[in-house]
Amino acid sequence: MSASDIQGEFEHQVLLATLRLGENAFTAAIVVELEERTQRSVSPAAVYVALRRLEKKKLVRSELRTGDQPGRLRERRFFVATEDGVVALRESRQRLGRLWEGLESVLAEG
Repeated sequence: MSASDIQGEFEHQVLLATLRLGENAFTAAIVVELEERTQRSVSPAAVYVALRRLEKKKLVRSELRTGDQPGRLRERRFFVATEDGVVALRESRQRLGRLWEGLESVLAEG
């Protein structure tokens, strides 16, 4: 698996949020995490589609779990980053880091 298996900025963000949330990563929690960290509105449907694409690429895996709150019978699909997903993020970070090198003075705020 390589960083090129993650398509686009949004899939990167969804995979990072999934990794950050650990075993508590389900669509609604990922939406909240993304909105808080990116300061942008995020569509739950877009997150779900991205998660399914990432799962198809084996960068995340999922399982259905029943809620752990009393009286809560609804099942939720929880996602967790796979080792391939972590490797892809690591490679992506290294590649982006090399692109950012030397641009500090150009991008510095005035």
